[in-house]
Amino acid sequence: MSLSTKRGSEGTELQRKRTEKQSTICLQQSNIDPSDDEAIEKANGNRTATHQDSDSKPAVTKKRKQPTECFLSQPEEKQESTVKAKRRKKKKITDILEKSAPKPGVPADLQNLLSQHFGKNRSVIEIEELKLSDSCFLPANDLTHSFSSYLKEICPKWAKLRKNHKEKKSVVMLVICSSALRSLELIKSMTAFKGDCRVLKLFAKHIKIKEQMKMLEKGVFHIGVGTPGRVKALVEQDGLCLNSTKYMILDWNWRDQKLRRMMDIPEIKKETIDLLEMSIIKLCREGSVKLGIF
Repeated sequence: MSLSTKRGSEGTELQRKRTEKQSTICLQQSNIDPSDDEAIEKANGNRTATHQDSDSKPAVTKKRKQPTECFLSQPEEKQESTVKAKRRKKKKITDILEKSAPKPGVPADLQNLLSQHFGKNRSVIEIEELKLSDSCFLPANDLTHSFSSYLKEICPKWAKLRKNHKEKKSVVMLVICSSALRSLELIKSMTAFKGDCRVLKLFAKHIKIKEQMKMLEKGVFHIGVGTPGRVKALVEQDGLCLNSTKYMILDWNWRDQKLRRMMDIPEIKKETIDLLEMSIIKLCREGSVKLGIF
């Protein structure tokens, strides 16, 4: 017998012994008597059927998730607009004046201003008492007059009024403007009109109110030129009496370096309206004072 044949028979014998041993263990686990041939055959048949069933069922294979490729999304670059967003600009007085020529002030402008100011917090009766009729106004400046020529037109009998005025702490004509510098300009520009009458500066710059009160008490002045704030303070402190005043001129159309009129400046506007409400409106309604818009 060759060596390969001998090894084959030994392998077959070992396999048979293993099979018998496994069957014996299975019979013991199934509580089957090894001497009972029918039970053994039945058990072997069941194992064979179970093995066949298990072989007939398809093997369930878990599906592996295929790795997905990850791509890093780069942020889209915002295209810089070549045209910058235009900001809304507030309308300036210069822009308005470039489109249209400045219109001269008229009595209706002051009447509308007063009605808008008093209409918020006043009753209907109070508003009626503060209204100014057209008869309270002098002819308005149409932007063709100098200050002297305008005063001559509205006050042709100035020489007589000047001579008859002898009361202290009062003036015949009151000129209201927006600043001390503008007051000085108006005083210089009225040389042809005033003649030898006395003019008093009624503004706060470099002049104390006590000094102005002393001057009004001691001397007689015909024209007062100043700001509404200082004139109002003098009236409140009994330094200036308006009972002898015949004319009140508002420097309405003049514009400063920022092209603002006196009523375009909130402080000047408020002080002017307060001065009018204090006593001027009442005197105008009584007919003793006339308002002029220069």
